[in-house]
Amino acid sequence: MSIKDEAVKVRQGEELNPGAVENFLKENIEGFSDIQGISRNLTIEQYPGGFSNLTYLIKAGDREMVLRRPPIGAKIKSAHDMVREYKILSAIYPVFPYCPKPLAYSEDESIMGCSFYVMEKLSGIILRRDLPFELNFSQDQAHQLCEKLVDLHLDLHDVDVKAAGLDFIGKPEGYVARQVAGWSNRYRKAKTPDAPEFEAVMAWLKDKQQPDTDRPALIHNDYKFDNVVLNPEKPMEIVGVLDWEMATYGDPLMDLGSSLGYWVEKEDPPDVQMIRSMPTNMDGAMTRREIIERYGEKSGRNMDNFDFYYCFGLFRLAVIAQQIYKRFHLGFTKDKRFGLLIHAIRVLEKTALKVIDNAKL
Repeated sequence: MSIKDEAVKVRQGEELNPGAVENFLKENIEGFSDIQGISRNLTIEQYPGGFSNLTYLIKAGDREMVLRRPPIGAKIKSAHDMVREYKILSAIYPVFPYCPKPLAYSEDESIMGCSFYVMEKLSGIILRRDLPFELNFSQDQAHQLCEKLVDLHLDLHDVDVKAAGLDFIGKPEGYVARQVAGWSNRYRKAKTPDAPEFEAVMAWLKDKQQPDTDRPALIHNDYKFDNVVLNPEKPMEIVGVLDWEMATYGDPLMDLGSSLGYWVEKEDPPDVQMIRSMPTNMDGAMTRREIIERYGEKSGRNMDNFDFYYCFGLFRLAVIAQQIYKRFHLGFTKDKRFGLLIHAIRVLEKTALKVIDNAKL
């Protein structure tokens, strides 16, 4: 059994038209037309992980590529802007080699009803909820891998945005205020009758809103274990970072707070353990406090008010989950995973309120 991330059969209702995909690749990918027996051998599979954009593996001969498109029924264009994501990849790839190489994109909705793009496939291990049976980390190795994850995040935040010509991707002035207001508006629009209120959390975030950083950075906005690729031959080595759809130019502490919103550690209560999506609770893994301290020490940034950023990360994750859950609630998707998200949203509100109760801001 392979421990590399594998694609599977495409979910019902999310199929692509093989002929349309083949024609697009022939016209836009250099050398694709030269592959013998493309029509007989072209296969399309789907990566089962993730809750946002749909990700497919395209195989033809010995050529493998990844195609990304918005989810079925998605109406939030800013969250699923394929052209923006492709342009970001094109700008980041030369200065941050962990980014996959973009190959082609299209805004022609006659092909599959939406914009989409194709990029190189980064082969390797992606850590999902639990470690693969074949992969064992000692406590020291688990701790070192977490350190490498944090250090690569720091490397990303050290990219010279203006020198790389990347400042087109966001406006750092007023970033924190826009994020608090924007995600609050998104939650209220996405709220379903069975969802928690989150009003106390939104009010606290607005009241305790932190000032703009004087050191804005390139931020990923979804940086976590299941968006990094590990070398299958040397699993302690990170070789890629995926899912750049929300990357922008802003406050890196907001980025770290969003990452820690996902970070369920070993000593967290049972209801929080139930919503864990990555093996961040493995023996030896860093705690959130250890991550915050390492980031502060290496970056030289003031981490005293990090409760604000962590609470924001929890809230932001709840908004993303609620937006996805609403698609299930309205019947746009039959993916049963989406229906379970309502339980996670309730746990996230409870956790955010606990952070607020203990905060010293």
